[in-house]
Amino acid sequence: MTIHQNGLFVEPGQGRSYYFGQDLYTFKAVGEETGEAYALCEVIVAPGGGTPTHRHNRENESFYVQDGEIEFQLDDRTFVATAGTFLHSPKGQLHRLTNTTSTPAKLLIWVTPAGFEKFIAEVGKAVNGEITLGASLSPQDLDKILTTAPKYGIEIVPPPSE
Repeated sequence: MTIHQNGLFVEPGQGRSYYFGQDLYTFKAVGEETGEAYALCEVIVAPGGGTPTHRHNRENESFYVQDGEIEFQLDDRTFVATAGTFLHSPKGQLHRLTNTTSTPAKLLIWVTPAGFEKFIAEVGKAVNGEITLGASLSPQDLDKILTTAPKYGIEIVPPPSE
């Protein structure tokens, strides 16, 4: 483990980037750079994008909306968050986020301790080169996410059957 005693400096457009479905996750800090204390990522959530309902059993997750509008669910409460809104979801809490608008939204996600970034690196698609629109999740992508999530202490709750 390397702890950078001189701090971090990550310029705009820099970081490790992955597509998670249509959404773009760019990690500005990862556990190996923070002594595993936290990871921070900037996420561009495509219209209709977001996460399924899930819970983290290892880390707390905090969200800061920078641009656009995101619908959040924390347990049985639903909020519409606009630019400048901060939300915190402690480990063990059911939550999800969805962009219900027709324009992309941008937010920061901070997880403590680190580890979530390893899940995204394993199930996401690394961005090598120009950033374009991400693709919708295929059935194979969904299967990989569902089978990999428990390894990282993440429980994905399937939507209620109709």
